[in-house]
Amino acid sequence: MKKAFFGVFLAIFLFISSSTTYAAENQIKVDGVAIESDVKPEIKNKRTMVPLRVISENLGASVEWSNSGVILAKSDMKVILTLNSSTTEKNGKKMLLDVKPYMKNNRIFVPLRFIAETFGCHVNYNNFAVTVDTEPLFIDGVQVKALQHEYHMTMGGVVQKINGNAYNKTIYNIFVKNKGEKVEAPADYSWRFTIDTLGSYYKNAQYDFLDQKGNSLVRFDVYSLIRSFPSELLAEYPEILIHDVSKDEWYLFSDTASRSINQLIDTAAKNGFLTIISNTVV
Repeated sequence: MKKAFFGVFLAIFLFISSSTTYAAENQIKVDGVAIESDVKPEIKNKRTMVPLRVISENLGASVEWSNSGVILAKSDMKVILTLNSSTTEKNGKKMLLDVKPYMKNNRIFVPLRFIAETFGCHVNYNNFAVTVDTEPLFIDGVQVKALQHEYHMTMGGVVQKINGNAYNKTIYNIFVKNKGEKVEAPADYSWRFTIDTLGSYYKNAQYDFLDQKGNSLVRFDVYSLIRSFPSELLAEYPEILIHDVSKDEWYLFSDTASRSINQLIDTAAKNGFLTIISNTVV
């Protein structure tokens, strides 16, 4: 009886051990966070090949199909990849890859070195485990540890924290580079949905870039125009504004930039970079 029990215990232990080892060996980490991928890194022509989309998206880039190729876009960077071609293009400049990108299991694989050179990050490979680390964001010489995002609904609100250097840097750059014309503060603005004041703005979200101690270095609030009056009366009011709270300055902002930030936050949540601090929504 004891021998049978020991045999079962040993089998379970070996199964768990082998599963854990397999998971560790086929892991992809970006900025310290293990991300899920339905395909694993592999070796081809003595080069480490990795799935393009799952890594690029977690480095803040968009990935789009274009004919037989792929377009990576992030801030001012645009990269065009062509399947089964060793030539790629970055901001109009030709680059050569040591292994051609290819499709496998409906996923595009690229050399790990390409990720490093394209995004300027540090990469490492060991026993099929890939790590990708990016430089932290610094604001006025102070390192940013996390981005705290807060939004409210009709009943309650959510406060969540985003970790990951690439996400923090990408979202911060969207704010900085998409500031429009400087404007005066609106007459009425808050978390409340005020419908009886012409030109009122509703606060969609609050973004705090935090230092190592959790103090806010910079804060941006995004506001949308409340359309409770006829369109002709609202024609002179901008649709979206941002408030640079740190400087108490207001700017025009675009819907495209706002949606890009929301998409990045959704991707961060899906891949384990987001932690909910509080949720009072009922």
